[in-house]
Amino acid sequence: MSHESLPTFLAKIDLFHGLSADTLSDLVERGTTLKVPAGQHVVEQGANDAGLQVVLEGSAEVEVNGVEREALGVGDYFGEISLIDGLPRSATVVAGPDGLTTFALSALAFAPVVKGNPDVAQALLKALTARIRSLESGS
Repeated sequence: MSHESLPTFLAKIDLFHGLSADTLSDLVERGTTLKVPAGQHVVEQGANDAGLQVVLEGSAEVEVNGVEREALGVGDYFGEISLIDGLPRSATVVAGPDGLTTFALSALAFAPVVKGNPDVAQALLKALTARIRSLESGS
């Protein structure tokens, strides 16, 4: 992500694809960039915090109920489920060997954007249904 702006980067992610430049700028203003050292837990399964994080640099390992899942890389995101339903985290995410840099949006920062912009809600629904279809097909 070193050569493009954060709004441009986010616009390429399915969750934010098709959103206006103003909406993307609003999201960026509401979020923050987090740097996590290698091996450090980013989120813990069962924790009550909520928020979305998009991987900007590095990688992350994912574990659900003690089972390793596919690693996350640049452009992947996590936390969208707890962001929507407010329930505890469904996975543990640990920064990969080179550490992890993410763009993070808290539930409090994200909610007004969704409420004020149906395009954001629509993009979120499309991304989540695509993920569900992928899980159901086993791919």
